[in-house]
Order: sequence, then C-alpha cells, then structure tokens
Amino acid sequence: MYKNYKEHLDKTLSEIREAGLYKNERIIVSPQGAEIELNTGQKVLNFCANNYLGLSNNKALIDAAKKALDNHGYGMSSVRFICGTTDLHKELEKKIAEFFHTEDTILYAACFDANGGVFEPLLGEEDAIISDSLNHASIIDGVRLCKAQRYRYNNADMTDLEEQLKAAQNNRFRLIVTDGVFSMDGNVAPLDRIYELAGKYNAMIMVDESHSAGVVGKTGRGVTELHDLKGKIEIITGTLGKSFGGAIGGFTTGKKEIIELLRQRSRPYLFSNSIPPLVAAAGIKMVEMMTETNTLQDKLHSNAEYFIDRMQKAGFDIKPTKSAICAVMLYDAKLSQDFAAKLLEEGIYVIGFYYPVVPKGQARIRVQLSAAHEKEHLDKALKAFEKTGKELGVIK
Repeated sequence: MYKNYKEHLDKTLSEIREAGLYKNERIIVSPQGAEIELNTGQKVLNFCANNYLGLSNNKALIDAAKKALDNHGYGMSSVRFICGTTDLHKELEKKIAEFFHTEDTILYAACFDANGGVFEPLLGEEDAIISDSLNHASIIDGVRLCKAQRYRYNNADMTDLEEQLKAAQNNRFRLIVTDGVFSMDGNVAPLDRIYELAGKYNAMIMVDESHSAGVVGKTGRGVTELHDLKGKIEIITGTLGKSFGGAIGGFTTGKKEIIELLRQRSRPYLFSNSIPPLVAAAGIKMVEMMTETNTLQDKLHSNAEYFIDRMQKAGFDIKPTKSAICAVMLYDAKLSQDFAAKLLEEGIYVIGFYYPVVPKGQARIRVQLSAAHEKEHLDKALKAFEKTGKELGVIK
C-alpha cells in the first residue's frame, strides 16, 4: 500500500515546490537573540522571532531555570492531576492571574493546547461561538472540536460582528473569540467595541493574548490593558513561548469557575505532561521582572515606531499595525522567498510567509521587532530592505 501512497506524497511535495510554497528550515547554532549564528557559520540579525522583549536568552531566567533543575529535577513524567503538580506550577498560575487581573489560571504545554482545550468543555450544541475570520489556527482547530454552532465575522469588522450576534440570539450562551494581535497582519483587535457589543447582546469574550501580552499596553498586559478592560474579560489565553521567555508552555486565565471546569474536563490538560519545573520557574521570574519595570516594553515600543515609520517612508506597503509586527506586503509567494533569500545575504534573517500560512495572493515578509534590537540593528535592516526592494522592483 505504501508504494502507491508514496507516489501520491512525492507528487504532492513536487507540486508544493513547483508552486514556490515549499518551506525550508534554517538551522541556528547559537542562543536566540537579536544576533544569531547559523550552521553555515553566517552571523545574522534576527527579525522573525517572537522574542518581543528579548528574554529568550535572559540571564535571570536562565539562572531561575538552573536553580529549578537542581531543586525540582528535569521533568514531571505525569499529568497534573496524577502527580504532575509542583509548588512552582501553582505559583506561576497565581502570578499570571495577578498579572492579567484575573481570578485563576490553568497551565498547558502550549497555547495551541490551551485554545484546543477551551471550547469543548465549556460549550455545547445549544451554544454559539462567534469567531474573527483571522483568528489563529489553534482557535480554529479548538472550535472544530466543539459542538457549539459557529459564526464567523470579518476581521475586526464590528458591523459584521453585530450581525453575527443578532443571528446567534436564539442560542443559550454566546462566546465572542478574537486574537489580541493578529499574528500575520499585526493589527490590534478593537476590544473596547467588542466589549460594548458583548454587553448589548449578552455575550462573553475570549481573547488570545499570545502576540499582544508583553507588547501591547503601557505595561504589557495586552489588549485588556490597552482598552482599560483588565479583569472584565471572561477568558484570556496566552503563551510563555513569545514575549514571556520564548520557551514553551501556554495558559488560560479568567473567571475562576471557568478555570475550575477546565481542570476537570479539558483534554489537553488531563492527558498531557505538565510543563517542566524549570520552565515554570523561569516563568515566575519573568512575571516578577515585568511587574517591577516597564523598561523592556518602552524600548520595544520605541523600536517598533522607529522601524515602521521608516519602512513606510521608504515606500513599502505595510499593513496597519499597533504592535511589534510589521507585515511587508509582497503578495507573490515566490517573490517573498526571493526577497527573504536576498536579505539573508545582507545579514538579515526574515522569512517569507505565503499560502497556506496566509491567504493566496497575500504573501509577505513579517518583520518582528524586539527590545533586544539596538538602533544600529534597525538601521542595518532598513538599509537592506531598501536595497533589496529596489533590486526586486518592490519600491522605486
């Protein structure tokens, strides 16, 4: 049987390559940071990591993780309700709840699991999920696992959201679901208006803060802080794998009864190992650092404003953004790969994004700014973008 199936796979892979959609992986041999080294020996500036606050190789987090290795060992070899819960897990859950001004938190192996495990335990076929059209794949997959009726509204379109809420009025419970920052475009959800509509049509709200926590809001509390809604949103999901240290681990934080039911029935929580104690310990230290100072957030905001302003002035087509994501629109998949390859020759590490990661005809370079970047890093990248843009006819 596999002989025939192999032919099918080879044909599919060839079609992916011919369409210019094949994804190659570059190999990094240094710690994650603003400057990294590839296995080719080339040293480049990294502008495509989710390392928004530059904490992926932070000494304080590394030291906290090393201490936990000595005190709590390497792994738990168990799920939480059997023998996989340590004092570090509980402390991190408490600190995340305090950080977001919520009532309780539950940890997962990744935010993909948090989003995959949140809907099915909470909602049934009498209920409704109203989801933004550009929500992350993990939200889409989580919704598919739930029997609730599905409604979709156009990205950040409040007129369409209101229409979907009207259509869902016969359902028992309604949950509006949105990313805080949409990862491919960089735009921020209009949570203030979503909150108003939720009140008008008696709905709850879930926000995925993965790309907004640590980035958006004066102190990095995300879109709930940006729109003065801390503590007013029923469900927030997020990750430790981006701003919060860049390792692994996700969470759901929100109303205590919701979190309690997830502990009882959320399948990714019940059937997956606990995150390693060293990750929990580093997460605790991260929250403490972010609570003490806004230095990293301030630098990130300054870097993003500087870079995006100059890219626009150079003539690039940039998606509107209020985050640390700068989507440089190229539209053609092969062009995005050629552009990224030429930038790598200039010492700038970025990746071309194209279908199926983004819709067909919407290929782009996604630049992600970090507090780890210095002004000279930004200037080098800007110079390389302008040079490459002119060579490939993207700008004049």
